[in-house]
Amino acid sequence: MKAVNISAIATSDGSTTFFHSTLNEHYHSINGAFQEAEHVYINSGLSYFHHKEATTKIAVLEIGFGTGLNYLLSIDYAIKNNIAIEYTGIEAFPLPLDYIQQTNYQNFLATANLTSIFQQQYLAAFETEQHISANQSLKIEEINLADFSTDKKFDIIYFDAFAASKQPEMWTAEMIQHVCQFLKDKGIFVTYSVTGNLKRCLRDLGFTIERPIGALGKREMMRATLTR
Repeated sequence: MKAVNISAIATSDGSTTFFHSTLNEHYHSINGAFQEAEHVYINSGLSYFHHKEATTKIAVLEIGFGTGLNYLLSIDYAIKNNIAIEYTGIEAFPLPLDYIQQTNYQNFLATANLTSIFQQQYLAAFETEQHISANQSLKIEEINLADFSTDKKFDIIYFDAFAASKQPEMWTAEMIQHVCQFLKDKGIFVTYSVTGNLKRCLRDLGFTIERPIGALGKREMMRATLTR
């Protein structure tokens, strides 16, 4: 887990992100890491699915685990709303723990000590499933997405890879098809990006497409429900 050419910066809402100078890309929106993650993945993803399906147990697959912000917000939401989260993150190039420790995400969470518990469990989560509580689990897979395989099916996919202009291999029709095979019927796929290629690919796979208003700085985002 050796990160190079990566530096921490404060985004417009005060939350931390990192700048990857090799890719010339930020891990989160500079308009606000917290506001982007909350809008795209929690409000338009987890909360939307929770209320639509009226379920108390949700399995999440995140593509691009990164700093762990989406995970922390998901667990915070789950604890506040008394639901169980089984969370799996895919990250081919994990950030070292000392980078994770530079974030200030606890300032944006309702659950006390959530980030400190996550930081204590972060490295172990690459080896075995970790539990913040009996109802909340985390497993991180250090693997290229194309090589990921599991018998599990997920309710929600958070697709949070770097932009297609920076990582085009993550946004091909073949890769999207590979990822979506792990989604349950009526499951949802959410991402900050909207492209014609992504829309066509998801429609071909049997998804119904929605384009909610995007996070600050983005006109729209993508939410797709599997309806095959």
